[in-house]
Amino acid sequence: MFGEIDGGLTKTVAPAGQVTMEEYLASLRYAGVIQHSLLPLPALMDILLSDYFVTYIPKDIVSGDFYYVYRGRGFFCVAAGDCTGHGVPGALLSILGLSFLNEILQCQTAPRANRVLNQMREKMMNALHQTGKLTEARDSIDMALCIFTYNTYELQFSGADRPLFIVREGELREIKPDKMSIGLAPLREEPFSNKIISFSEDDMFYLFSDGFPDQFGGSNDKKFRYSQFRGLITRVAAMGAAEQKQIIDDEFAEWKGDAQQIDDVMVFGFKPQIKR
Repeated sequence: MFGEIDGGLTKTVAPAGQVTMEEYLASLRYAGVIQHSLLPLPALMDILLSDYFVTYIPKDIVSGDFYYVYRGRGFFCVAAGDCTGHGVPGALLSILGLSFLNEILQCQTAPRANRVLNQMREKMMNALHQTGKLTEARDSIDMALCIFTYNTYELQFSGADRPLFIVREGELREIKPDKMSIGLAPLREEPFSNKIISFSEDDMFYLFSDGFPDQFGGSNDKKFRYSQFRGLITRVAAMGAAEQKQIIDDEFAEWKGDAQQIDDVMVFGFKPQIKR
């Protein structure tokens, strides 16, 4: 690949059979458009969530983070995933994750959150031919998944190394996940746990990847850290979703400054609409 002068302007020219940087970036941007089209439609989210926002900042145009909303008969599911890596490899895993979730939930009438993750793990291991050998690719998905039933103030939660935050009247409650990912055959495979959680109509829920807490920045070029992230979520939770998103976006940009973004970033805040 080299520069060629043409009418006073420099353009990138690639040897025969090679792709120019401009062509590569154009292809990557179009892949980002396709990936974004697979994420939940705002029209569906407007039906299932009374208020919500999504901060979605890919590191490299396409993302290994994804958020998910599904409506079934008598229930709906809200989830967020954080795939191994970022860029194209992470995006491919995210598409696998979205596909597996749809496949599993379309066959369910009364799903259990932990069984969804158990089935996803089996599908991931089969798709990637994982048997637990040390020489295999260690690709996986971390995920937090909630299942809501209409007209009840209880939810099922199952987490694959990703927690759930619930903020009520200024107090943040963290629902811990299982310390296992979706994928990889552990030496001793255990089922994911299913937690039943009571909530109130005005509670605000948060699912997120580790991109924001792990981002380096600030005056000392240190990680933002989970303690600071919890404080940020607690501070904004009483605001409207649009205002929350603006503050979270601004906080991330200010913290990162001129530093390189190290991972994909996704924060999904919502209030479930369970009354029917």
